[in-house]
Amino acid sequence: MNKNLHSPVLQDDERFALMKFRRSVSDILKPEHDDHFLLRWLRARQWNPENAEKMLRESMEWRKKWSVDELDKYIPPAVFKDYIPHGTTGFDKEGSPIIIIPFSGIDVWGILHSAEKVDIVKNTIRLLESFMKIAYKQSLDYGPEARKFTVIFDMDNFSMKQYAYRPAAELVITTFQMYSNNYPEILKYCYVINAPKIFSFAFNIVKKFLDEYTISKIKIYKQNPIKWIPAILERIDETNLPKYYGGALTDKDGNPKCLEKICWGGKIPKEFYISSEANYNSSSSYCTVIIKKGSKLKLTFNAETEGVFLKWEFRAHNHDIKFGVKAVNNQTKEKISAIDLKRISSNESHEIGFITCIKDHTYTVVFDNSYSYFKSKKITYSVVMMETPLEEIEKGARKIEEKLLDENKNNLPIRID
Repeated sequence: MNKNLHSPVLQDDERFALMKFRRSVSDILKPEHDDHFLLRWLRARQWNPENAEKMLRESMEWRKKWSVDELDKYIPPAVFKDYIPHGTTGFDKEGSPIIIIPFSGIDVWGILHSAEKVDIVKNTIRLLESFMKIAYKQSLDYGPEARKFTVIFDMDNFSMKQYAYRPAAELVITTFQMYSNNYPEILKYCYVINAPKIFSFAFNIVKKFLDEYTISKIKIYKQNPIKWIPAILERIDETNLPKYYGGALTDKDGNPKCLEKICWGGKIPKEFYISSEANYNSSSSYCTVIIKKGSKLKLTFNAETEGVFLKWEFRAHNHDIKFGVKAVNNQTKEKISAIDLKRISSNESHEIGFITCIKDHTYTVVFDNSYSYFKSKKITYSVVMMETPLEEIEKGARKIEEKLLDENKNNLPIRID
């Protein structure tokens, strides 16, 4: 008998909340949205039907904005195929998909310079949706628990260095926010293995963007296979776990890393870069200028409609430069600071960022060298105003500094076994 036909076992108040929730969202439900689907949103909002409805409706709008149901036709940039670490090696003992992510193989700097952020987000959604489809198919034979994932994050050689790069940190936070807001209650177990001491600091930041349910499913282990291999084998049969991680699964040639099933990532070759120094010199969208000592460069853009954002990327070739963005309301002439003017040390790396623009405002991007009495500054930059569905990324960007500078107040200690 198909286990998926079984109704969930609920208390009377929970069943009432489910009935109320189903009625309130009946206009947006699809045939596959059964009680088990609705319970994910109710549990994520502590059985409050009104809050669950708000969450689901916002997620449905998000899906429309990103055309999620059509992403199976989306062709991602070629660089993602070989350099985004991920893979599936089968199913756990309850039929749930096993997802393995060798996290240290992620070259965040390379990814950010080899693809637009919109493509990075689209590809992340595409992968999540592909896993969701596999899990749903499994649930038809194994029951609703098979709709959840069992995930292994391998943090071997993890370093915070590349995440000190602000766009990289913003991307990570955005990904976790997107997951939390649109894929509630899909994690069955998460094994974070080979975690170095610094990981506790990183997790203290990330966990602020995760709900209690997700956090409760995460188990963190040090580089001690004696502890994490038995724990994983409790949930996963050795025939579905790579030999590299203590199982029995190998490629046909005996490779214990299962390269046929898992992409391990790695450092992205510079020929994939779309915003490299070479592209700076060859692309008409980039300009190179000398800002004389004591002077400024100002670039003006007019946001005539909703749904546009101002995006910049620049590098100072020597020393540093002050950077900021100002805005003026075209009707009231009120002035605001969109990005406070501050000194940016971008001489060793590229500074990348964006803001969502307000309709009927004029934006002025300022490169300020007025503080320098002796040195002129050479910069290469690209500043463009574009239409985008990235409001949620901007929200994450606004919060990132507050989260990173929070000094981990009121955080519970992270236990690493």
